[in-house]
Amino acid sequence: MSPNSRQIAFINTAHTFTHYSLLILATAVLAIVQQDSAAFGGDYGPILALGTGMFVLYGLGSLPMGWLADRLGRKAMMTAFFLGTGGAMIVAGLTASPVGLMLTLAVMGAFSAIYHPIGTAMLVEAAGPRVGRAVGINGVFGNVGVALAPVVTAFLAARFGWHWAFIIPGALCVAFGLLYLREPAFDASRAPGGAKPFAAIPPAVVRRAVIILMAIAAVSGLVFNAFTLLIPKLMEERLASSPDLLPVVGLLAFLATLCGGLTQYTVGQLIDRNTLKAVFMPLGIVLVPALLALSFVEGWLVLPLAGIVAASIFGQVTVNDTMTARYIAPALRAKLYSIRFTIGFLGAAVASPLVGFLHDATGDLALAMVVLAAFGSITLACALLFPNRKEELAPELWARSPEAIAARAAAPAE
Repeated sequence: MSPNSRQIAFINTAHTFTHYSLLILATAVLAIVQQDSAAFGGDYGPILALGTGMFVLYGLGSLPMGWLADRLGRKAMMTAFFLGTGGAMIVAGLTASPVGLMLTLAVMGAFSAIYHPIGTAMLVEAAGPRVGRAVGINGVFGNVGVALAPVVTAFLAARFGWHWAFIIPGALCVAFGLLYLREPAFDASRAPGGAKPFAAIPPAVVRRAVIILMAIAAVSGLVFNAFTLLIPKLMEERLASSPDLLPVVGLLAFLATLCGGLTQYTVGQLIDRNTLKAVFMPLGIVLVPALLALSFVEGWLVLPLAGIVAASIFGQVTVNDTMTARYIAPALRAKLYSIRFTIGFLGAAVASPLVGFLHDATGDLALAMVVLAAFGSITLACALLFPNRKEELAPELWARSPEAIAARAAAPAE
């Protein structure tokens, strides 16, 4: 296996652990109210809200990661991710109080914040020219974490107790961290094929892309996190309300989010052959009506609708990651990913208390779906405004773009 392939394999594995760890509580809460109500209470909303600090630090912690990587090295940062996230999961499983669980989840969120700004920047450098394919496959690994979290957590919690739902995946994460310690630091310029020069893109085009990308981040972070958090509860309410069916709830949530993983791979393939806007628009168009339908549909029709929503949300993640790779030079990517993911994760941090509040206020998830549809309409507007440039597929054409020609013509007059 080449250094590029090994690098991508560890980054993909880290993506799985990132999303898995953040979603353990979303299903474990269903077991906690049954198994440990004396210590934690029997209400869904307050226990789910214990994860608020985790998502806040997950978001805020992303901001300094690009700068820390410049000083400590990306290898050291990713090692800290594996060992810190896994260790925090283990400690979370050993806690016996709401305060203890809240604090350990917050620590886990802080270490998980390392992955997206650092891991994504490392991934696109190791991917070479087929960035879309690599980002799509990476997205599938992240979605595997999202999809496995409810089904595995439900199984472990039902079979061994909710504590083991944190301890077992935490130990696996630490084990991968110890393996990663043996890997030499990766340098794209020294890897086979080297790192190709990044074409100069007209600043006006970059500014437009970055502004829209940040707006997308603020909205999509909330929608992504809220939907992945509420899927287990949605399946319980609409399809498997009996407490004895907790493993079934996890399986149904797995099936819904599996659609997102399949979409991310497909979107990754399409991105390498199409402009970002051409792929982004269909994903944005289907999201709002599907969410509105989920606000009132009952029975088995919930499953395909949830799959459509998951496909749209996760497919957009692949598009958004590739936006940065196509429009931002490698030297600045980690820093921009830090800013972008911070904005996105701050929106994500609102998801947990928002879903809990709307559910407690109305008694179901119908209003939550309507609210997410409203935010989804903003994402659609951003897709409409994003540049649709053929130069994305042939970067050498940026030098002959109208903006570049106009800038060269104006240069002597300055």
